[in-house]
Amino acid sequence: MKNIKAIGLIVFALLIGLAAAAYATGWVSRQAGIASNKIVVAAVDIELGSKVNAEMLSYVDWPSGSVPSGSFKEAKQVQDRVVKVGVLRGEPLLERKLAPVGTLGGLSAVIAEGKRAMTVRVNDVVGVAGFALPGNYVDVMVNAQQDKQKDKGEEGKQISKTVLERVLVLAVAQEAGRDDTKPKVVSAVTLELSPQDSEKLDLARSVGTLSLVLRNQIDQKSVATVGVTKNELFDAKQEAVVKLAVARKPRQAAAPAVLLTRPAHCVEVTQHGTSALACF
Repeated sequence: MKNIKAIGLIVFALLIGLAAAAYATGWVSRQAGIASNKIVVAAVDIELGSKVNAEMLSYVDWPSGSVPSGSFKEAKQVQDRVVKVGVLRGEPLLERKLAPVGTLGGLSAVIAEGKRAMTVRVNDVVGVAGFALPGNYVDVMVNAQQDKQKDKGEEGKQISKTVLERVLVLAVAQEAGRDDTKPKVVSAVTLELSPQDSEKLDLARSVGTLSLVLRNQIDQKSVATVGVTKNELFDAKQEAVVKLAVARKPRQAAAPAVLLTRPAHCVEVTQHGTSALACF
């Protein structure tokens, strides 16, 4: 009797094992079918402007239903292409991240179509204390002397005005990497500009001193300003000081009113031996 029970348990265990093995085999085959597509990914971090070679690439299995648009199946398809944005290790190589075929490496590969790159000298103040890093956006401000007003006989006024807004910083010094958030105090900053803005910047740096104003990366609003002159700057301060002084000045007490009357007619009146002066 005991042997029959033992044999039954063994058979039951075998059936359970066969069922589990069959299920596992089916699951593995289904997973293999889903992840059967291989795409090209970066084997190392690739900096923007770098030319891709075979040592930088590898393959990974990717679910067939979610293969990224513009991905590549063969490493030779991206051989000697130049990346125009930084690509991290394990990230797929996509067409939109690569410069056109035939583009040489370097900073010129990351300049947008129709744009130009222009470098301006900066110091630790002009360069926003080193926080104007590649990938950030800045406004360009110029401080210059206006032309003389000959018809009015006035001297040219000193003015400070924002001449360019939302300008992309391509590189600081000779570095174009955008994965570093630490400030870098450098002597030059390269900006991406349209041809018209390049002309404005070239004129602005020749007529006055430049300052870079760091702005929020997602702020795309344009604010038109007329600039501020030295007279407007100090007049505004002086007016504020005068208003404050007037507000704090103690009020003087009003002078007592003086009652003016006509001269009165007076007579001496004697009554019960007592004399008194009566006026009317």
